[in-house]
Amino acid sequence: MTKEKAEAESPSTGKNQADVSTLDEIVKAFYESISFAIGGQPDYRRLRSLFHKQGLITPPKNEKEKKILVMDLDTFIKSSTENIVITGMERKGLLQSEIARRMQSFGNMAQVASTFEAKHTTRDTTPLYRGLYSIQLIRENHRWWMISVLWENECPGLQIPRAYLV
Repeated sequence: MTKEKAEAESPSTGKNQADVSTLDEIVKAFYESISFAIGGQPDYRRLRSLFHKQGLITPPKNEKEKKILVMDLDTFIKSSTENIVITGMERKGLLQSEIARRMQSFGNMAQVASTFEAKHTTRDTTPLYRGLYSIQLIRENHRWWMISVLWENECPGLQIPRAYLV
């Protein structure tokens, strides 16, 4: 087991504990960890600390994919790192921010529908794209864990429903 995996699976302390103490904080930490400034990459160490060791990520299908890809966190991080470099996104930065949220919870489980927009910088007036994250979480050992994150990006013919924009 790598040191990063061991740290992510052990009880969190300090700032990490604040990231996972409430649903609001873990969603905020998620957005902060996947966003990055010009010349950077997402904070994968922080992202890893939010996910349960069996957590899964399911990105949207692209034109090349014939089927949905459900990935463990290591596979997603490898793919994301490569994609950011190949597409030149590293030179532009990517800031995702939540614009609306619907949340349901019961006991130790929660479902968050988080609508987002992506920009290169905070100065951009028009988003590059918008989308909707579906995030499933569980509470265990006095903290929240992301179990599954899947999302769809808005595109022509697929608009975010109004209910997810308010």
